[in-house]
Amino acid sequence: MSPLARALPIALLAVLALPSIAVADNAQLERGRYLVQISGCNDCHTSGYLMAPEKVAERDWLKGDNLRWYGPWGTTYPSNLRLVMPKLSESQWLALARQANFRPPMPNLTLHRMTDEDLRAIYQLVKHLGPAGEPAPMALPPGDMPEGPVVMFPMPPKNR
Repeated sequence: MSPLARALPIALLAVLALPSIAVADNAQLERGRYLVQISGCNDCHTSGYLMAPEKVAERDWLKGDNLRWYGPWGTTYPSNLRLVMPKLSESQWLALARQANFRPPMPNLTLHRMTDEDLRAIYQLVKHLGPAGEPAPMALPPGDMPEGPVVMFPMPPKNR
């Protein structure tokens, strides 16, 4: 049997296996889309999404926002996940999510309770979307009042 005749069945098997790999990737991307929408990721990390989700194209998802979140912790801005997450390996992302202790209003507990499969699906979606946008502004310390649109959380009442 010629070398070409021996290689042909192997090459054919490799080509036939490709669609099943693509389907798995598509399923994971769909799961990532679903999770990003239902868990509120887009609500903060996608400009304009909270007020009109149907009007924000997927290509604009997760690029952060300049909306300020002000409270006793200072002022935070939703980070641009499209610039942050590609710098992490999948295992680094899983570790970061498991240890999440970000400033409010980030729902750290949501990340803690997601399965590894959920977190991988979100990671793969962000990776699929690719880097885009600008970095988020730096957080401000407590007492520094931000300029521009802001969501304000009241200071807790003082104990008397």
